[in-house]
Amino acid sequence: MVVAGDFRNGITFEMDGQVFQIIEFQHVKPGKGAAFVRTKIKNVITGSTVERTFNPSDKFEKAQINRRDMEYLYNDGDLAYFMDTETYEQMPINISKVGDALMFVKENMVCKILSYKDNVFGIEPPMFVELEITDTEPGFKGDTATGATKPATVETGAQIKVPLFINQGDKVRIDTRTGEYLERA
Repeated sequence: MVVAGDFRNGITFEMDGQVFQIIEFQHVKPGKGAAFVRTKIKNVITGSTVERTFNPSDKFEKAQINRRDMEYLYNDGDLAYFMDTETYEQMPINISKVGDALMFVKENMVCKILSYKDNVFGIEPPMFVELEITDTEPGFKGDTATGATKPATVETGAQIKVPLFINQGDKVRIDTRTGEYLERA
């Protein structure tokens, strides 16, 4: 059982005969009245996203999600191809199903493929990845104390914010859950 007060990003649960995954959540305790949990949830079968509020004591059945390690091979138009690392079987997955999770995944990287009753609905990239900066403005010495950032493009094509001292060609470590720069690699 999953209690709404324990919601976290990525948790999947069954509600009204459907399976939902938490995309965003916020515990709200107003000055007057009872606390509640405001969420943005995604129906893993249809792909639709809705916003909904729950009482923190609401209970739901936890959905049994299959997570399988697969290696990302390549992207071909609307399909991303993954290979099972044990059977070497290739599986095409529609990019619209995986959303932004593919932004920080490069070729030959192992990801977890998420499915419910053999219906693939998403991927989980590794929590932290090291990628090379392919495009950014030149850095300046002495600009490290201000905490200012600048836009940069990584080798997968994703846009991130990096400190001013990061240059093109540098390898950086990124948190794939938030898309934030962590450190130089």
